[in-house]
Amino acid sequence: MKFDAFPLHKDLLRSIKDTGFDRCTPVQEQTLLESLSGKDIIAQAQTGTGKTAAFLITIFHRLSTIPQSDKKPHALILVPTRELAAQVESDAVQLGRHLNLSIVNVIGGVPYEKQLQAINSGVDIVVGTPGRLIDLMKSNQLSLRGINHFVIDEADRMFDMGFVPDVRYVAGRIQPVSRRQTMLFSATLDARVWRLAESYTHAPQEIEIEPEQITVESVEQTLYHVSMKETLPLLLGLLKLSNVTRSIIFTNTKAEAEKLGFKLCGNGYVAEVLTGDVSQSKRFKIIERMKKGDLPILVATDVAARGLHIDDVSHVINYDLPQDAASYVHRIGRTARTGKAGHAISLACEKLVLNLADIEAHLEHKIEQIYLEDWMLAEDKAGRFHPPHRKEGDRFVGRDKHGGKHGQQAGRSAPRSSSRVKPTSPAARSKSDRLPLVKKGTMPNTSRPSREQSLEERKRHYREKYGIT
Repeated sequence: MKFDAFPLHKDLLRSIKDTGFDRCTPVQEQTLLESLSGKDIIAQAQTGTGKTAAFLITIFHRLSTIPQSDKKPHALILVPTRELAAQVESDAVQLGRHLNLSIVNVIGGVPYEKQLQAINSGVDIVVGTPGRLIDLMKSNQLSLRGINHFVIDEADRMFDMGFVPDVRYVAGRIQPVSRRQTMLFSATLDARVWRLAESYTHAPQEIEIEPEQITVESVEQTLYHVSMKETLPLLLGLLKLSNVTRSIIFTNTKAEAEKLGFKLCGNGYVAEVLTGDVSQSKRFKIIERMKKGDLPILVATDVAARGLHIDDVSHVINYDLPQDAASYVHRIGRTARTGKAGHAISLACEKLVLNLADIEAHLEHKIEQIYLEDWMLAEDKAGRFHPPHRKEGDRFVGRDKHGGKHGQQAGRSAPRSSSRVKPTSPAARSKSDRLPLVKKGTMPNTSRPSREQSLEERKRHYREKYGIT
């Protein structure tokens, strides 16, 4: 169904056309059929299906056709992360380019002054994360009593991050359910999300968009079984592949992300680290560099697994196999966007291989396994890593194996030392540099599981070898 088949405001239709949209995705079509008349919505849809445009178009149309008498906020979009808030704001600017509506992004990690100035000058739509919103509400700097349209996005993630009490606080201080339109979107609709949705909606229309597959068809998924000591050397070997042009490498913890960022920079790679400890101003700069193509490698925790839309990410690498199966799906969804192909590589060490069963059960298929050979490993030429001491959160500092300082600015040139490796551009790498995924005619290393073993046998192998109980 095309957008012009809906009775949308003419300036909104012009904005949609200029943005490059023509036909609705399934979640957009089913949402707009109900939401444009003011009905509440509970929708299940995966990330990347177009749900952001669905609720933005609804809000833009209704605010444009029903003029408001003041410049107080009349729409609130509540999201779990700063990255998602920034993405929603960016999409809103594009879709509302021909509308006389103002938008403010209210998130933590940035100065209050700029946000307060925007609020005081008059705002129609507020996009925000729970923490900063509540701070402004409690200090009487922001009133949400005039909210007519309330969106809760990524509701399941709100639960995962412990934000549900905050959601309830905000929802209890806006217009009553009967006097506002509420739209809730979630990748999963379990009992927890349903209870939240039913508490804050009135006669909602239920929309469920089942993806044809849990993951995008164009994502090629592969997995290596490695020991913990082999994980970094294998990653360094993989990064030499000529087709690894722009990659996001996921770790399970902030500490591991910091260590890996240090190691990559110490081996001559340009890399940045994105975790919950990174300041908001630096987050924006990192993401902008990645989008422009100036940053080839981003090391991140699951803070980047949702709401981060960067085109042309050739590879997602799970340096740590995630403990949650849904996190795996969200991580690999950072590649193969806008119809392009992508590759997801996972490294399963003896500590985290036990997570594989749940991931494959969630996917409903086995991930292709590649059997590691010693020649695939690259030497780690970085110094020894020590937990970083930072100034304003932007400098890796440690000591190398000789006891001297061994640190560098994240994302800048490698440390000046005899072990420095000059970064090589993808175009300069010859075909001989490319590691084939499987080396023909060789036998698996007997110290690793063989390809004939079942998952249970591989688990037992790792338990016995490494003493896992």
